[in-house]
Amino acid sequence: MRVQKPKGTVDILPGQSGSWDKVERIAKDFFKRANYNEIRTPTFENYEVFSRSSGETSDVVEKEMYDFNDKGGRHIALRPEGTAGVVRAYVENKLYGPDVVKPFNVYYIATTFRYERPQAGRQREFHQIGVESFGSNNPLADVETIMMGHDLLAELGVKNYELHINTLGNAQVRKDYHDALVNYFTPLKDKLSDDSKRRLEKNPLRILDSKAPEDKEFLPNAPKIVDYLDDESRANFEQITNMLTQLGIDYVIDDDLVRGLDYYTGIIFEFMVADPSLWESATTILGGGRYNHLVEEFDGPETPAVGFGIGEERLMLVLQKQNPELFSDQGIDFFITNIGDETSFKAVEIARSIRNQGYSAQFDVDQKKLKAQFKKADRVNAKYVITLGAKELEEGLLNIKRLADGKVIDLSLTDINDMKLVMEKLED
Repeated sequence: MRVQKPKGTVDILPGQSGSWDKVERIAKDFFKRANYNEIRTPTFENYEVFSRSSGETSDVVEKEMYDFNDKGGRHIALRPEGTAGVVRAYVENKLYGPDVVKPFNVYYIATTFRYERPQAGRQREFHQIGVESFGSNNPLADVETIMMGHDLLAELGVKNYELHINTLGNAQVRKDYHDALVNYFTPLKDKLSDDSKRRLEKNPLRILDSKAPEDKEFLPNAPKIVDYLDDESRANFEQITNMLTQLGIDYVIDDDLVRGLDYYTGIIFEFMVADPSLWESATTILGGGRYNHLVEEFDGPETPAVGFGIGEERLMLVLQKQNPELFSDQGIDFFITNIGDETSFKAVEIARSIRNQGYSAQFDVDQKKLKAQFKKADRVNAKYVITLGAKELEEGLLNIKRLADGKVIDLSLTDINDMKLVMEKLED
């Protein structure tokens, strides 16, 4: 029987994985410069971790989550997003305690799972890069989070992203808006999709995120939350947008933006990319917002929090189109070719010395003819080729060729023990 990967999954092969690794290394370095530390949480959690956080009426819980009963009868779910597991870890490990510096800032790079229709940049197993900041309700925390998303995309080379922002206000605003949505959609209930009929009873805000054709005709005239903001919520939103303006970060105030998960409060935002060669319409590659009550939902203390997540598959599609130069330097530093059996072990020693000094190196384990070795060096994108023959070994010399322009220099074998000096000579 021929075995194939499940629908909605992708093999990231060696020719591609280097690109993914480079993006993740850039992201990790970026987060560390802002003093965000990595957190790793389980791939699967108890079902309630996601049903309580994402909302029972969200598409994630109702339609997309991979959940099952394990052999012990426990209801388990594969994580559909990164935030809920991080919040669970924050509470379970008492990271809210006074001995932990606040805000508590973390980042993660995690595999996530959703049962949805596979398409460009969207798989059933996908990867998410995210940050979470716990402990500060100051608008500066919101601004820093948005600024980090903006600057990371810029550093990676995304060229035409657009920031959309909105606010869900405080608890009273959300209650008033909830009532307004109920009043608007109730007379239309018989015309709504079955999903939205259920959402009308539990969380009418979810109707605004509906993709069902029968719902879409009613969405443009639905109440806008901006009309229900009180002075406090409006002032908070204006403070954030004013700081973004001062930072030179352009934005679009999007009254229709609600986000797809129930835990958001206050500011919400999405960075969208419009590229007709990739998608029919502008598509979100980074989204997030404030969630001030999620820690309490997990029986922790009242804790303000804000964060964002990046869909790595979508990000990679954009980067491969808009900034292919980011991946152009993949390959190895040195390929060691050798002639004759008496030089084969010396090639091993040279490769080891180069690697131990922080450079990449490969030798031909099959010991093929010199022409084949040079061909392999070219295929693995080596920057330099070291050639070692019996004569060179006897005289203690090395021949190094820079493949980009054919420049050749001769060095002594002992020079290999000081690769910093070697690189200075090669780049001179």
